[in-house]
Amino acid sequence: MKKYNKFSILFLTVILFISNSCSDNFINEAAPYSLDAENYFNSESDYNKALIAAYDMLQSSYINVMIGEIASDNTLSGGESANDVIGIQQIDEMTHTAVNSNLKDLWNWMFAGVQRCNYIMEFKDKTSFANKDQVIAETRFLRAYYHFELVKFFGPIPMNGDKRFNIDDEKTIPRSPVSEVYASIENDLLFAIDHLSITPAQKGRATKGAAQALLGKVYLYQNKFSQSANVLEQLISSNTYSLVTDYNSIFENSGENGPESVFEVQYTDAEGADFGCLQCSEGNVAVGFNGIRNYNGPVFDGGYSFNVPTQEAYNAYEVGDNRKNVAILDIVAWAAANNATYGTGYKHTGYFNRKYLARKGDSNIGDQNLTNPNNYRAIRYADVLLMAAEAYNRSGNDTKALNYLNQVRRRAFGDTNHDVSLTSTALTEVIWAERRLELMGEGHRFFDLVRTGKAAQTITGFTSNKNELFPVPYEEIQFSNGNWQQNPGY
Repeated sequence: MKKYNKFSILFLTVILFISNSCSDNFINEAAPYSLDAENYFNSESDYNKALIAAYDMLQSSYINVMIGEIASDNTLSGGESANDVIGIQQIDEMTHTAVNSNLKDLWNWMFAGVQRCNYIMEFKDKTSFANKDQVIAETRFLRAYYHFELVKFFGPIPMNGDKRFNIDDEKTIPRSPVSEVYASIENDLLFAIDHLSITPAQKGRATKGAAQALLGKVYLYQNKFSQSANVLEQLISSNTYSLVTDYNSIFENSGENGPESVFEVQYTDAEGADFGCLQCSEGNVAVGFNGIRNYNGPVFDGGYSFNVPTQEAYNAYEVGDNRKNVAILDIVAWAAANNATYGTGYKHTGYFNRKYLARKGDSNIGDQNLTNPNNYRAIRYADVLLMAAEAYNRSGNDTKALNYLNQVRRRAFGDTNHDVSLTSTALTEVIWAERRLELMGEGHRFFDLVRTGKAAQTITGFTSNKNELFPVPYEEIQFSNGNWQQNPGY
């Protein structure tokens, strides 16, 4: 492994310059490099270009979403064969080790995001301009987002304050304890909440509500239930977001950045990706990977048949739940009703992740499997309501918890006949089950199972005190020269 690959060194001194050629989406362009790192940040324009570069790494988080489903009980790896993207196959079977290219990509790409944020923070005081607090608040939201992804997957991670990492830092900078990582995330989000606008200047930019929602989630992951309830209540009472009536519409192109969207990762069908540089894609790579193998028929485009839902996941929905056929496509029934044909891949279940399947006409440029413009709905208002329900329930306010839970269920069933009236731990279990049904296919399930202590009894092959975390990539441990220890069990 070449030295420049370690600890995301590829991203240490580069800054991306991205032109804003599209009025409603600011992350559309491929980005040339400049190496004038120390001589940059001389104008507001420089800060904004660096900020766009920090946003740009969100698009590579498609792999986080896939792993969050495949590692859980929601889906199986799929693909063409047992050797198709072997790292994903190993994660599905809980046989992954520190030598796993997909986990290494995730580590590298999320740290690239952190690095780009730290680049701005290192020079935050170099030049003054009127909009500085907004820029720094967006930067700190993004750093919190990337740090949260990293701590969820890997536990303790190295942090370097407001400075970029340099070559060989991994030999001296320790992996910070999880508690310190969360403290840093909380501080970043509290600043973001105080300085971000309620409405974004452009689609896809972080808002006050996005920071509140992420902070509520961060508190929930630490079992800080009262704090989580308080910040989520502030968001809910602001009346900034609402549940859309038609659940199906959320995941169509026309439903992007809608009233239920708290934060979305923006994708386009601009060219620029290939299998040698998947993180170069401006499109949602997961959509092509999720696609129906050798598909010929209406509505959908084909793909590589990864991330296929299980029969058990399909059966988890109650009769009358309108989310079932939006979340999961029954390809046998669909093909029969629509004169469609398809192929069967590895671990074929007969089901596909319908929320993130390519739609015909959505992608008109390049390889639709790598450049699909389907946005990732990273934080939806329904998720906020369910997090608030859990936070209130676990801090002793079941009245509030039932209100927010039943708002979600009324949308799912179209009536009040399926309202829940349970309390205490019985209500907790129902809220957790509801999260699965509402958020199926959206990448949250594995982490919900881990944080609630249900992973070992639910995920086949899961080993307690090991698989709660993923291994730090082998190269990173080696480059640290004994400074970093591998996660337990690996």
